[in-house]
Amino acid sequence: MRFLFLRQTLSWISPWLIWLGGFYGLWALFVSSQGLWAVVAEHWPMALSMAIGSYAAGSTPMGGGTVGFPVLVLLFDMPASLGRDFSFAVQSIGMVSASIFIFCRRQLLAWSMLRGALLGSLLATPLGILYFAPLIPELWVKLSFAVIWGSFGILHLYRLREITAHDHAGDPRCPKDFRVGLLLGAVSGFAAVSVTGVGIDMVIYAALVLLSRVDLKVAIPTSVVIMAFSSVVGVVVKSVTGDWQPGVLGNWLAAAPVVALGAPLGVFVVGLIGRKPTLLVVALLCIVQLIWTCVSERATLGLAGTLIALCSVLVCLAGFEALRLLGLRRAGNRNAIVAEDDALPVSHLAAGS
Repeated sequence: MRFLFLRQTLSWISPWLIWLGGFYGLWALFVSSQGLWAVVAEHWPMALSMAIGSYAAGSTPMGGGTVGFPVLVLLFDMPASLGRDFSFAVQSIGMVSASIFIFCRRQLLAWSMLRGALLGSLLATPLGILYFAPLIPELWVKLSFAVIWGSFGILHLYRLREITAHDHAGDPRCPKDFRVGLLLGAVSGFAAVSVTGVGIDMVIYAALVLLSRVDLKVAIPTSVVIMAFSSVVGVVVKSVTGDWQPGVLGNWLAAAPVVALGAPLGVFVVGLIGRKPTLLVVALLCIVQLIWTCVSERATLGLAGTLIALCSVLVCLAGFEALRLLGLRRAGNRNAIVAEDDALPVSHLAAGS
């Protein structure tokens, strides 16, 4: 019996193990051939930070860059553009690894919205990296990140019970969801991913749980896959243009081996302990980094800049609430249709009698 269980486990997990073996082999070959072991050791704090970040990447609708960005930018006082480029690089390993693990487990995904978001991101993220991100000052990159994830954290503090109660799996062929995914994927790819390296996962997740009222077991894996895809797009664009920030390679070499295992581990462990505690902790961290950013940049921002940042959070929250109200309306219509369909056989029987 144990042998049969082990054989079945290896059969479904083998593609992920092949990917993992290939990555570690190429990583070790590159580090050894270039004599970079000292560089890897020098950047051990980033590897330690991403041990936590990669778990959050696999278990929540937040990319690994959500931890990597503030660690580099707020803790180590690095440029915000370095935090963005590092997010692309590290997520292209960690979240891709988590996505392969998700596919191997055959987890349900919200395919209709996901297909739209993939197309929107593919078209808009390169344009944002090339033409929009260079126009944004470093300070506003920091604030954009802080506002996006701060509002996300506040949302979960007061809507967590409702969000975790959804049990709808989503319609894999819903044209409305495809159009919503296309629009949100394009807008967030152009305006958020290109600037901060993250954001599209949170936007698609918010649309799924607030508008489509989809189960977290479907919404979170879907957000992982779209962020993995957008990160790979970002890596390709950055590599083709040669526009990588100095310092990305050393941090990536230290963190990549950790996130390759950490993100899939998050996918697995959260199924055992539940998503509610993890989401609550991550929400609090998001709010802490918003406060940290505003306090650390108060001299540059001044009162007016701080008020603009806080008002931006309120705008994001208003957008979330608008999605939620639309979602309640759609859910009401869907329930009415189901109730009507359930009543049809009764009416037919009554007519027949």
